[in-house]
Amino acid sequence: MNKHTIHKMIAIVAVSCIGFISASAFAGQDSFQREMTQRVIQAKQKLQQAEAAKGAERQKLMGEHMKMMQSNMKKMQAMKPKAGMTMQEHEDYINEHQKLMEQMMEQMMGEHKLMMDMGDMPMDMGDMHKQ
Repeated sequence: MNKHTIHKMIAIVAVSCIGFISASAFAGQDSFQREMTQRVIQAKQKLQQAEAAKGAERQKLMGEHMKMMQSNMKKMQAMKPKAGMTMQEHEDYINEHQKLMEQMMEQMMGEHKLMMDMGDMPMDMGDMHKQ
């Protein structure tokens, strides 16, 4: 098998595994957090596809991932706990929100590394890795 086929197979397996996240991962989340969890998973799948791709296809997928992440970040910034929560519900909400933010940060770091590996750093970030 050639490398391209192997990378595609790895990406497919990874995407499939992510799709089988247990329902317990969604316990304690409100509907907005569940939606955001799905969006973060979809963005991660897009990043994995980009990692497995080459050339123009990789750049296209990276662009799609960046748009997904920008949209997700805007939604995360707008999230607010619902009124009338108990202290425990509020703590659970904050913990879930923190988990989502950590997952997004991990993706941004992966995206940054992939961009550096490609040599496609945006103009305003080109010197960041030279420090």
